[in-house]
Amino acid sequence: MVNPWLAMETGADPVERNRAVRRAHTAFLADGTVTPPVRQVVADSWRRSADARAAPDGAVSVELDEPALHAYREGHPLARAMPVFRELLGGFAEDGAHLLAVCDPQGRLLWVEGHRGVRRSAERMNFVAGARWDERHAGTNAPGTALAAGHAVQIFAAEHYNLRVQRWTCAAAPLHDPRTGRLLGAVDITGGDHLANPHSLALVQATARAAEAHLASTGPVLGVSLSVLGRDEALLVVDGERLRLGRRHSEIMVLLARHPEGLTGDQLSVLLYGDREVRPVTLRAELSRLRQLVGALLHSRPYRLSRPVETDLGAVEERLAAGDPRSALGAYPGPLLPLSEAPGVRRLRAALADRMRCALLTARDPDLLREWSRTPWGEDDLEVFETLVDALPAHSLTRTAPRATADRLRAAYGLAGGGNGTPAAAGRVATSAQLRRP
Repeated sequence: MVNPWLAMETGADPVERNRAVRRAHTAFLADGTVTPPVRQVVADSWRRSADARAAPDGAVSVELDEPALHAYREGHPLARAMPVFRELLGGFAEDGAHLLAVCDPQGRLLWVEGHRGVRRSAERMNFVAGARWDERHAGTNAPGTALAAGHAVQIFAAEHYNLRVQRWTCAAAPLHDPRTGRLLGAVDITGGDHLANPHSLALVQATARAAEAHLASTGPVLGVSLSVLGRDEALLVVDGERLRLGRRHSEIMVLLARHPEGLTGDQLSVLLYGDREVRPVTLRAELSRLRQLVGALLHSRPYRLSRPVETDLGAVEERLAAGDPRSALGAYPGPLLPLSEAPGVRRLRAALADRMRCALLTARDPDLLREWSRTPWGEDDLEVFETLVDALPAHSLTRTAPRATADRLRAAYGLAGGGNGTPAAAGRVATSAQLRRP
């Protein structure tokens, strides 16, 4: 099976492939159609770039000046991984006339190092530290697309969305915090067409894994974290020790983390069981088993956690409170304990999903709306699809698919018409609210 993340299969003619992709790129800019031999990952990226109105022939912006860049990257977690990047990719970049680049989750380049002549050439397209190379601002490129797709990827020549970048080939892999799973950024190798081979992709993937292992071994291990989003069983990490909890224990931990002041047995029972008649001994038995797992972390009278707990739920809420829906969506792998029927968990799950939706609908960012609409929890969200259609350029062919989905959903929900001021629009909020209930 052909690896979809590789730019070319072994034996392919790079010159002919570049010509064919360039023709397809020209056609896409003209009418929005994507034809072979464009890979699916590239086609998806082109569409995201077009929806975000990335310039197909423009300079990438520099967001961080020298003082701001220095202060920001000095405190960035990936600063501790730079020795690994330089050891595994630095010599390769220097000897092979390539560049080593490291970016943050927003696609801002923090370090760009390597062959001096290649660096001067890359500076002409603002491939420099401080520049913003996510898809929204720079179009399809390896670090930006690796962040968007959540996977290591190669981007070859004319596969780049921006014409100014099409003489380059690059491979990049995303990096995550080994303790919390939070996206930290991406590592990239950029150079000429000869990088379009399996070795460069494997190299950046191996480098990313080595860097994550280095962070796990050298980073701070003290502290307690709880990961509960997009998973049915929570991951608890206490001072570096990882523990996967069962479903009931996951529910108890997230509720206690939410109430650092503590909960009485009756309060916890209501949040876990609701109106069901459950004997007190049942809850005490669950808590006793949980205490055997987590030890002194669990206290009683009232039931509470003895140490502060960092949760991925709280991280998303902080990003939403800061007015950063893009970062919040990037930190949201899915609903809170999606199979839980505990009333307290269900309320938290619904509240977070509603806040996320409201932030995305308010931002009206086509890229974010499209990303949400492609998830299991957003694929039937009529309001999101209608907002996506409204947010796209009036004559953009990329409106066709979301408009068709919105029409199908309106018909399925028994709503007539569509658009602002129609019966469908009038019933939009209530219908969507019913559909998204956990």
